[in-house]
Amino acid sequence: MKQNPNSLSLRAGTFALLLALSTSLRAAETTRLDSLPGSKVRIEGTSSIHDWQTESRLIGGSLEAGAGFPTEPGQAVKPGKVDAKVDVFIPVRSFKSVEKDGKPYSDKMDEVMYEKLLQPTAPRILYHLDELVLKETPKDASGPYIFDAKGSLAVAGVTNPISMPIQVTPLGGKKLKITGDTALKMTQFKIQPPAPAIALGMIKTGDDVKIVFEWMVGQKAAAAPPKQ
Repeated sequence: MKQNPNSLSLRAGTFALLLALSTSLRAAETTRLDSLPGSKVRIEGTSSIHDWQTESRLIGGSLEAGAGFPTEPGQAVKPGKVDAKVDVFIPVRSFKSVEKDGKPYSDKMDEVMYEKLLQPTAPRILYHLDELVLKETPKDASGPYIFDAKGSLAVAGVTNPISMPIQVTPLGGKKLKITGDTALKMTQFKIQPPAPAIALGMIKTGDDVKIVFEWMVGQKAAAAPPKQ
């Protein structure tokens, strides 16, 4: 039985319209938040002579928050899986070794770090979010939302799955502070813990490290229209 060409055309047009409406609604429900100044990430480790730490003040990337993601203080949301897309990058050369009080430590250590992280061929540390689940809502309007985050972390050209708890604190005006920490091993990313040649290999660096971060995101101000 032959179908009416006009009927087929109408169905195709209806499908295209529904798809366009669905895409428009999805875009309307999504809030894009970009990295802001004030972010920082710290890597802490140990060695046979002293603990060490290195910091970066540059976290790039964005968060696309869907319906059900809290973007304002005290926002009512239901625990469970939340619609969010996150991609983050940190330039390897933005890391600098520091004392515990934040003062610069050693340029030599920085160069060893860049070498171990394969900076020339893997110039960025990358994170991609795969799943975000809201576990706890705030106890008051200024408190954080507690999530479990699952994603992938790429360091020195090696990518591994990573799970960690994070806290999302809305600050008002579509601005968020996202904090968290996780423990990793260098060898997970095929990084051999350094044994600096300057000490004839007597200084041994521990395999275990801790990553602590504070990521500030918000809506960027709309560009001013050009003057007539």
